[in-house]
Amino acid sequence: MEETSAPRAQWLRGVLDMCLLSLMAESPVYGYEMTVRLAKAGLDVADGSIYPALARLRKRELVEIERRSGGGGPARTYYRPSEAGLRLLRSWSSDWGAFATSIDTIIGPPGREKS
Repeated sequence: MEETSAPRAQWLRGVLDMCLLSLMAESPVYGYEMTVRLAKAGLDVADGSIYPALARLRKRELVEIERRSGGGGPARTYYRPSEAGLRLLRSWSSDWGAFATSIDTIIGPPGREKS
């Protein structure tokens, strides 16, 4: 039997950085909150994937961090896109729209039969 979740996991790895930057662009957000918001959108991403991606974005200077007190708990690290991160997100968003349209042309959007 073929693993049906394997393609989805591969697709997500390819777009995770774009998704994270998009979440941050709405407002500064901490890592676990990103995991929760991705899950609510139907994208189950483990913390073990989020934090390496955030470190990669930070190393590329696409995100900035801010430490805030955790309201009695440990301080949290909040992430927001840098100017370079916002520029890249705009570019990726445009590219994604064109890519998704191309794929839809070939396979059709979900729920629609090809003619």
